[in-house]
Amino acid sequence: MADDYLVRIGKLIRDARQHRGWTQSQLAEALGTSQSAVNRIERGNQNISLEMIARIGEALDSEIVSLGYAGPMHLRVVGGRRLSGAIDVKTSKNACVALLCASLLNKGRTVLRRVARIEEVYRLLEVLSSIGVRARWINGGVDLEIVPPAELDLAAIDAEAAVRTRSIIMFLGPLLHRADRFMLPYAGGCDLGTRTIEPHMIALRRFGLDIAATEGQYHAVVDRSVRPDRPIVLTERGDTVTENALLAAARHDGVTVIRNASSNYMVQDLCFFLEALGVRVEGVGTTTLTVHGVPVIDVDVDYSPSEDPVEAMSLLAAAVVTESELTVRRVPIEFLEIELAVLEEMGLDHDRTTEYFADNGRTRLVDLTVRPSKLEAPIDKIHPMPFPGLNIDNVPFFAAIAASAQGKTLIHDWVYDNRAIYLTDLNRLGGRLQLLDPHRVLVEGPTRWRAAEMMCPPALRPAVVVLLAMMAAEGTSVLRNVYVINRGYEDLAERLNSVGAQIEIFRDI
Repeated sequence: MADDYLVRIGKLIRDARQHRGWTQSQLAEALGTSQSAVNRIERGNQNISLEMIARIGEALDSEIVSLGYAGPMHLRVVGGRRLSGAIDVKTSKNACVALLCASLLNKGRTVLRRVARIEEVYRLLEVLSSIGVRARWINGGVDLEIVPPAELDLAAIDAEAAVRTRSIIMFLGPLLHRADRFMLPYAGGCDLGTRTIEPHMIALRRFGLDIAATEGQYHAVVDRSVRPDRPIVLTERGDTVTENALLAAARHDGVTVIRNASSNYMVQDLCFFLEALGVRVEGVGTTTLTVHGVPVIDVDVDYSPSEDPVEAMSLLAAAVVTESELTVRRVPIEFLEIELAVLEEMGLDHDRTTEYFADNGRTRLVDLTVRPSKLEAPIDKIHPMPFPGLNIDNVPFFAAIAASAQGKTLIHDWVYDNRAIYLTDLNRLGGRLQLLDPHRVLVEGPTRWRAAEMMCPPALRPAVVVLLAMMAAEGTSVLRNVYVINRGYEDLAERLNSVGAQIEIFRDI
């Protein structure tokens, strides 16, 4: 019991330190102790007095630490309020996690600008730190500096952090260049049903990687004599599959052709980053990528990932559902053009500025202003397709939008086993959604939203959809245990409050 207490306290201290943007060394300096002592405290491997807990709480300006164990985070939402003003889109969650994995390719110093401060990033940083990578927030906690060790300590990998993120699967591509044998914990993340990793294995076997999955671990063995001697055809045009193939090809001494590749936003950002590392990638934005690998990458690189089109869609949906006029700035328009075309056909009143470039110099952005609109259900069903089709992660937001429109809308979420089921949680808030099968939902609108108290769905996008519906519902709603939202959104409640929402963060006593 005592050991469990120390582990829980350690996690609270670690989370509070990361929230402030401090390294272990900075906290150690403030406390007058060593970095190794802070590391032991955060791992629950050192006894800690109440006085020390209080000192840490004071140093980190964190009442949670000084109070002891904090339970799950909840949101109390006072709905029926109109939003107004302007809100900026943050950098892409999916690009940031891919770039963190890609930093393992580089022996030099990597600086990533305006990295999303989200739980998914924190979990990957914990994994990187556990294997010897030095990562610290710089420039007031806005940017992230990553410096790898000469040799990775893969035996010390933080399995607990690894299993809480699906992104850990993208360590396979870089690590096959760093070790002949290694183990990785099974990938976790959202509860979206069973998704096979076989497409990853098919691609990575061409680089000599063989995987045996036993007892919660991927056991990897690399045969250096195996090289891709013909184009790699991906059996699934998936984002992470394409990224893993790119990460493997980046340090392959030769030319690798990847066909049926995803050309989605996070893949493009990864390609731009690889180019900054000196890897030439032809065909960016198409389904055929030609990678001219560099066997040794040792450069100091500074890169700015682009904005997140899925977060942009979240904010647009918030304006639609709450019948608000809202300007969403820094929208990566090329990855939302299909969604906007569908919304225009439904009757959305909006306008956009002329295009300008993101900080990476490549991605096209606009500012979008959305106004209250009388929406009609679309004639055709809403269904995702690989880019340039309607984004898979944007499909759930159409459930809330369709519930605000006149008529019936069929939503076909064919990619994930469980996600469409979670959308029916909107019925608790007054929605009229009929589950036709595990992948298809019929949504009838318009909806008179009503307040409710409920648990957060265990999948990121449906969870945010429920939050948006609560914002539209008259009265006070409670959404419990919102960790999954924090996995993908930085300070979402506070940012929505800045444009007129009323959302309070609280924890159980």
